[in-house]
Amino acid sequence: MPRFEPFIGIRYDTTTLDPALVTAPPYDVISPSDRAALIASAPANVVRIDLPVDGDDPYGDAAQQFNLWRTEGVFVDDSEPSFTVYRMEAPDENGIVRHTTGVIGAMELTRPGEGDILPHEFTTPKAKSDRLDLLRSTRSNLSAVWGLSPAPGLTALLDTTDAPLCRFVADGVTHTVWRIADPERIDAIRSAIGSAPIVIADGHHRYETSLAYRDERRAADGDGGAADAVMTFVVELVEDELEVGPIHRLISGLPDGVDVLAAFDPYFECEPIPGSDQPTVRELQELGGLALVTDHGTWLLRPRPDTIAAARDLDSSRLDLALAALPDHSLVYQHGVDHIHAAVRSGAAQAGVLLRPVRVDQIIEIAKGGEKMPPKSTFFAPKPRTGVVFRSID
Repeated sequence: MPRFEPFIGIRYDTTTLDPALVTAPPYDVISPSDRAALIASAPANVVRIDLPVDGDDPYGDAAQQFNLWRTEGVFVDDSEPSFTVYRMEAPDENGIVRHTTGVIGAMELTRPGEGDILPHEFTTPKAKSDRLDLLRSTRSNLSAVWGLSPAPGLTALLDTTDAPLCRFVADGVTHTVWRIADPERIDAIRSAIGSAPIVIADGHHRYETSLAYRDERRAADGDGGAADAVMTFVVELVEDELEVGPIHRLISGLPDGVDVLAAFDPYFECEPIPGSDQPTVRELQELGGLALVTDHGTWLLRPRPDTIAAARDLDSSRLDLALAALPDHSLVYQHGVDHIHAAVRSGAAQAGVLLRPVRVDQIIEIAKGGEKMPPKSTFFAPKPRTGVVFRSID
């Protein structure tokens, strides 16, 4: 079963720095203008090391900056190994406040099939050299992989009345952080997480990159040392602790004259959306279908019996059947119903498809069965901020 251990965290000195200003969203959702705005708000923002873009050697510069901030006291090291409890609270699209509570530790790296770390979806082709070069230069985990644990009672083990290290609000989400250094509590959390497989929820590319770096270290040094593990944020795999959203699709690049609605007809029963041209995800769940967004309107797509029989009970799997029958086209993955409609209205996409969320029980079933969902089937929200804690693998 997976080994999950405390580590000596490296953290911003939040007695002098505002964590809302120095932390940042995940690197892969930050635009150049976002990056500039984050640095303008706080020169010590984490994007200067986690998303280096300037100079002839941006990764070397990131490592130099990281070490300088440690020397200058911008970062401080914990006095002893600990777990970091991290809680996020935010309203969902229906105004209901949801919460996600997890624990950050060092999880032993294993390849799929070798151990009990289970990917739950295929990854899209994507250059991993950026994250690998950053690992090589900083020799640190700057952001955590997100793992899900079916171990019952994990959330209760993370409950604490201790004063938090910090609490801050960023992008409408309240983030609260605690440290757990008590040996008995560490043992209880370690044992709980080690009792069941871990499903990778987010950060598949970072996990694969960490495996590649571990293998480099083993080849060079004889063993991977601290690189044998990766910093991981583990959340109990239960409905109460997870907000699983869909990732929608935008279609472009089709030849002129292609009727997407007609092309989908063999796979879905198509009818106008009743009542609204811009349904919410909850309305799609109630209606029992996907939605096709075109410049002529929005259509409800209910899978036909042959489609149901040919693919797993996932919107992404059933949609893939219809997409495969289209002429060559470009597909973009996009979160947010509003973004889909805006892209179609502006002409940036010829059509969009709105999907319903994957259920937690489906994630468990697929991962335990050794299968994978199509790429970009799940969107876990809210996203942990980068900069809450770092881990040296030097």
